[in-house]
Amino acid sequence: MGVTKEDVEAAITSSLSPSHLAVTDTSGGCGASYEIEVVSEKFEGKRLLERHRMVNTALAPHMAEIHAVSIKKALTPTQAQPQQPPPEPEPEPAADKAQA
Repeated sequence: MGVTKEDVEAAITSSLSPSHLAVTDTSGGCGASYEIEVVSEKFEGKRLLERHRMVNTALAPHMAEIHAVSIKKALTPTQAQPQQPPPEPEPEPAADKAQA
């Protein structure tokens, strides 16, 4: 067979110790194409390109059998936290329209 989803998960887990990892086989089961979302403290202080390289390095032993890898998210734990919406502004008091 090819590379399994579990192989991809194990390679990334051993290299990046992610707090969140989602691997989706987008090849229809043959193991040739994957989408990856990963959250890791090891990404702190790294630019996006460096983060992608870290994921690709973790997968290097399997890349000969993988046709495509799409890294959808490579975030730090802080970036992965949901953003709080800003508080809504207080409504301004209506002007007195009693003047006619």
